[in-house]
Amino acid sequence: MSRRDRARPHIRGLRRDRAGIRASGGAGYVPLVARSEITPAQRKFLDEKRFAVVGTKNPDGSPHLAVMWYLVDGDDIVVNSAEGRIKDRNLADDPRMSVMVADGYRFVRVDGRATIDHDQTTAHGDIRRLAARYYGDQEKVDEAMRKSFNSQHRITYRLPIRRVYAQGF
Repeated sequence: MSRRDRARPHIRGLRRDRAGIRASGGAGYVPLVARSEITPAQRKFLDEKRFAVVGTKNPDGSPHLAVMWYLVDGDDIVVNSAEGRIKDRNLADDPRMSVMVADGYRFVRVDGRATIDHDQTTAHGDIRRLAARYYGDQEKVDEAMRKSFNSQHRITYRLPIRRVYAQGF
């Protein structure tokens, strides 16, 4: 076993090629192909309470990644942030965004152009829905709204589910 394999036991036995990941010897090859919509299994995966990694492009071209709450609303992925954060500045300059939700070897990634909504009624309603999804307890939601979110200028980003990459489904 190579030193590299010992350092990364979670990917031992997998090889990467141009189109996807396959098990050693070629068995289990699964290409990463963009699709225009999510499957029911992928939708179920996204509907479970997980965290998303949201990617935007910094002014110097490097990626900016942030772990965020998300929810699927119809054909969109919705995330919400306080104004002035790095992702806010990046998306104002370039609305391209990636959202990836992963669990072990399964993941769903959606790429596209986000729409930005500065309307405070909408943004505060969305952060309340996100807090309810992740806290689950109405008392905690009300406390978070009162202590933190209500005093912030919030922004909602909606990413249409049009370009989907997935693995493990």
